[in-house]
Amino acid sequence: MRSAIALGALLAASAFAVPAAAQVNMSSVYIGGSIGRADYRTADQTDTAWRILGGYQFHPNFAAELGWHHLGQVGSLGGERESRLFELTGIGAFPVAANFSVYGKLGGYYGTSELRSPLGSGDDNNGGLTYGFGAQYDIARQVGVRLEWQRYDQVGGSRTGETDIDVLNLGVVYRFR
Repeated sequence: MRSAIALGALLAASAFAVPAAAQVNMSSVYIGGSIGRADYRTADQTDTAWRILGGYQFHPNFAAELGWHHLGQVGSLGGERESRLFELTGIGAFPVAANFSVYGKLGGYYGTSELRSPLGSGDDNNGGLTYGFGAQYDIARQVGVRLEWQRYDQVGGSRTGETDIDVLNLGVVYRFR
């Protein structure tokens, strides 16, 4: 009988605790997207890049982001190369003025590069380092606008060729507050 009462009390307590925990956690969650230019360094070519992301702000100055980035298509090795990747980055932000902050980011990526040419096709999967910096202006309590530069080191492999890719983009983030 005691264990049934204890179980009932535990279930009743968790019925109140779970929504409260979810509310606290959701206030730190954000989503966003960006669009910009990807510069394939060894090919010396650019194309439109875009990204979707989700993040969690652990502290007013620190966050973690998970994103998916399409880095465009460029001519390469007699064909056309397309690169896409997932990234996980840590962000350190420093407020400069009201609603304005600068930040740095460091993390890793795992992606796919595909090469399509008349002579054949191939793809490479690899991972590596990504880093960058940017500025964010909060236009409202829940909405921020970002301008950012980010580098992906040595994207690709033996079939598609390795290259550093620099991305300059403009983005928007929405915080669930």
